[in-house]
Amino acid sequence: MSKFRGSVDFKGRRKFVSALSGIAVASAASPLLLNSGRAYAGDKQLTFVTWGGAYRQAIEETVVKPFTNETGIAVTIVDTPDMAKLRAQVQTNNVQWDVFDAPNALGVAGANAGLWEPLDLAMFDRSDLIIDIKNNLLPWYVFVGGIAWDPKKTPNGKHPRNFKEYFDVKAFPGGRTFRNRPSETFEAALLADGVPPRQLYPLDVDRAFKVLERIKPNVVKWIDQTPQTLTLLQTGETEFSYTYASRVKPAKAGGQSVDFSFDQNVNGFEYLAVVKNAPNKVAAMKFLAFAARPDRQAAFMEQIGNTPSSKRALGLMSAESRKWIPNLQAENSVLMDDAWWAKNFDEITRRFKEWTLS
Repeated sequence: MSKFRGSVDFKGRRKFVSALSGIAVASAASPLLLNSGRAYAGDKQLTFVTWGGAYRQAIEETVVKPFTNETGIAVTIVDTPDMAKLRAQVQTNNVQWDVFDAPNALGVAGANAGLWEPLDLAMFDRSDLIIDIKNNLLPWYVFVGGIAWDPKKTPNGKHPRNFKEYFDVKAFPGGRTFRNRPSETFEAALLADGVPPRQLYPLDVDRAFKVLERIKPNVVKWIDQTPQTLTLLQTGETEFSYTYASRVKPAKAGGQSVDFSFDQNVNGFEYLAVVKNAPNKVAAMKFLAFAARPDRQAAFMEQIGNTPSSKRALGLMSAESRKWIPNLQAENSVLMDDAWWAKNFDEITRRFKEWTLS
């Protein structure tokens, strides 16, 4: 097991926010292009494990299909990244996945456990990234977690807009959802209990469990598969749901009755990683380099919103899509601390899983 080194320095979180706010949207440079028509040697396939639903469809349209068309490398997509399955694959030397789509806590926990291949840094335009590549993780975008509801069922503002209200089942009765992992869930619980966002870390784990204990009877589902965060709203199985702007944006565009609050959010980096001993490592590296391109990031974010990690990509996005990019300087929201989760994810996850089953 490798020793975790150099986690994203989130003194650097402030540097990141400042850098992002200073990007001139109108001054986008031309995209960094791979040589189309180039004859690629080596792997002709790879397996990419990512999240399902409209998110997967957006990746297929904006990244996977263009990548295959340009390189001839076929991409098999598998839904729902699972750290336990990944560990088993690596430990038994039976690796079936090549590229892993990792939210921040999963990404840094995987780095801590030595589950990622070193990236070929020469393949990336690192000067274009809002934070640098560290821990064998390619920063892909910043996700936005928050509260969703069906405006047809909860008219006249009768829905929670922040986490304090989300945890208030008397004022806002009905079912809730949470992710089936402590990351994001603990941040939401502590924000609900009045912890100021700038004082959130180190997380008070015992306090988070106590807050969650109060709302546990109202939790309809601890969600593993992200599309369920909206499906359960559609079917009326829950009144409110913890989900993502990247899920709500395409759902609204498709005519679904759903809204999302930007009043308070849990924001975090999403990473791409090449799995240790990946069977198609060469193809996987090419896939990450392709996904990091400004034109591909802009096309992807155009469909799902979120903040691209490419500085130039931001200027290639429409004004409408940029409305979905959160204000990371907002005092009421939080940017997750990767370094803290790197040290604590495994131990807290074991405790959390036991607690949800109790």
